[in-house]
Amino acid sequence: MTITAGDVKKLREITGAGMMDCKKALTEAGGDLDAAIEVLRKQGQKVAAKRADRSTNEGVVATRENGNKAILVAIGCETDFVAKNDGFQEFVNSIADVAMDNFPADREALLALPYGNGTVEDALVEQTGKIGEKIDVTDYAAVEGDNLATYIHAGSKIGVIVNYKDGGKDGADQFFKGIAMHIAAMSPTILTPDEFDADYIAKETEAFQNQIKVENEERERLGKHLKNVPQFVSISQLTPEVMAKVKAEIEAELAAEGKPEKIWDRIVPGKLERFVADNTLLDQEHCLLNQVYALDDSKNVKEAIADFAEGAEVVSFKRISIGK
Repeated sequence: MTITAGDVKKLREITGAGMMDCKKALTEAGGDLDAAIEVLRKQGQKVAAKRADRSTNEGVVATRENGNKAILVAIGCETDFVAKNDGFQEFVNSIADVAMDNFPADREALLALPYGNGTVEDALVEQTGKIGEKIDVTDYAAVEGDNLATYIHAGSKIGVIVNYKDGGKDGADQFFKGIAMHIAAMSPTILTPDEFDADYIAKETEAFQNQIKVENEERERLGKHLKNVPQFVSISQLTPEVMAKVKAEIEAELAAEGKPEKIWDRIVPGKLERFVADNTLLDQEHCLLNQVYALDDSKNVKEAIADFAEGAEVVSFKRISIGK
């Protein structure tokens, strides 16, 4: 049996494996091309099994958009060296193309899609064998809507899709791309506080209070101004009864300080606003519409959208990243 250079070249073109690996596979397969492909696939599976517990904290996020549909796919690897490799990036883009063409609902459906001589999952195993690092689809998102804005953050480590209503105003595509940039930078997880679970809010209230108490111990040691320890962490906790009580307490303080009642209406609103800011830390961290807008810190995201156009709104968003 003779393995020719042409045989090796053909197998390389089909599989992308190294020249010596292709030659060894053809030799093991007795020159049968299909059998050699199977040999290489099994070798890839062996490598994948050995590296199954490895972390994929590097990689690339790609996006595709077609009409009213858009996808994000994150493919991870182990090192930045591989992530920057042209061959790896071509592979990521090919998976993104398959995802856009088929628009699977989730990661599992994406892995099961046909790709080459097998599935996307098979291709990941083959890439693991070829590159020698764990290669995996670490995250995936698909969004459908009338208006979509997509954004890939510098370095292709973060991707965002925003599904929005434009309010009938020109320039909405660029404005909501700015919202997508904000999402990439500030990493909100939900749209509004209404999406929080009550038990989660209760646990986070205690966690935020303990965190600031610990910070204050250090600030006191350094002689710095102490932070206010919040009573609450979400606007959903600030009921009309709570706000009425806070207002009464503020007015009582002003009276004790001897401030004339006729000027209270100029002082109370600012103090109430400060109370809300100090007691909605969870919202500011996780809720998109409650965050200070990264492109204009004089307003929050909800206010920025309202200022852009009446009727404009974020319907939903997806954010995925590498190494999260």
